[in-house]
Amino acid sequence: MKHSSTSQHDTKPSFRPPTWLIVLIAGLPLFSETVYSPALPDIAQALAVSEAWAEYTLTIYLIGFAIGTFFWGNLSDKWGRKPCLMMGLSLYLLGCVGCYLSDSITWLMISRLVQAIGGSSGSVLGQAITRDSYHGAALGKIYATVGAALSVFPAIGPVIGGAIDQRFGWSAIFLFLILSGILVLGLTGSSLTETHTHASRQRVSFRATFQLMMRDRQVIGFGLLVGAGNGIAFSYYAEGPFYMIDLLGLSPSQYGLSFLGIAAASFIGGLINRKLHSTHESQEILSYGLTIMLTGALLLVGLVLFIQNQNLLIAGTLACMMIMMGGISLVTSNSLSLALLAYKNCIGTASSIFGFSYYTVVSLFTLGMGYCHVDHTPLPMPIYFMGITVFMILIRKIMIR
Repeated sequence: MKHSSTSQHDTKPSFRPPTWLIVLIAGLPLFSETVYSPALPDIAQALAVSEAWAEYTLTIYLIGFAIGTFFWGNLSDKWGRKPCLMMGLSLYLLGCVGCYLSDSITWLMISRLVQAIGGSSGSVLGQAITRDSYHGAALGKIYATVGAALSVFPAIGPVIGGAIDQRFGWSAIFLFLILSGILVLGLTGSSLTETHTHASRQRVSFRATFQLMMRDRQVIGFGLLVGAGNGIAFSYYAEGPFYMIDLLGLSPSQYGLSFLGIAAASFIGGLINRKLHSTHESQEILSYGLTIMLTGALLLVGLVLFIQNQNLLIAGTLACMMIMMGGISLVTSNSLSLALLAYKNCIGTASSIFGFSYYTVVSLFTLGMGYCHVDHTPLPMPIYFMGITVFMILIRKIMIR
């Protein structure tokens, strides 16, 4: 299979979807991953399960996300982006209804899996639509813009989820997601123009593309960076409620409000990323992000080891996570923009394989956080994040040219 660049890849398409619509399409599944994070202690109590099992409802979502990304992009190469996106959002809504009606951890896990498989269409096809519509330097800039906006969705989720949980209970969070899904489905149907037209569709061998990508050290390296960076973020969304609420005494709504700082840091990281693209290469910006992450991780470990005051621990943890999230924003957005430059002629299929790969890594890291969870001590999370950050630095040095 050839992946040579042609002149058609450098020309601007005659139409581009509005940036706000790409943000909503790709942002809804990210929002859904974390919006119920403050409710995890309540879910564990209401469904009479352990805290670790409550955390695994986030892990199962990430597993479902990985499964979904494996086929949505390939299907969209054949049928187009819009019809596949409409199908995925409909399946997402079905999963949301199941979550809302769940009265056991089993049904909640099954419904979260369905919700994630459907929602993953927004993530993988949002990326495919962006790559259909932008090329060259414009692609890096649009990824920086969209990345800054998207970074707010998983961070703002706990703010909204904490307020809903405290006032109406955890199941009302999923009612909110049902309404949000209906809104995005309606806007997609009315406002999205197909970016992968019949003229540009061709038969793409999923097997051949998969084999080619699995031999590509660059792709594997970027996938590990994206997966590990998001693994830290979602491990915090899973472990954070028990760290901040159970150990440090915050209420669900206070914990949710703390994510305003996380959202601000991620958003600022995205804006800095866009600004740096005027004078720096993506690889350089990626390295800066890793340095920022390492700084935040070292400070967090030192904080937990040497600070005993509860209020200082709360403020310090939030500050360290803000530093790390800003660095993660730089690393993941630049890794995503660089990873698939050689796969323009099969971008939907390549996005599926790449998305499946890095979401598998995310789910494994989040699962690992659940295994490392120890009651009555804050130490496991900072040490775990430090280990992942060092792993990412090694991957950058060894696998990415």
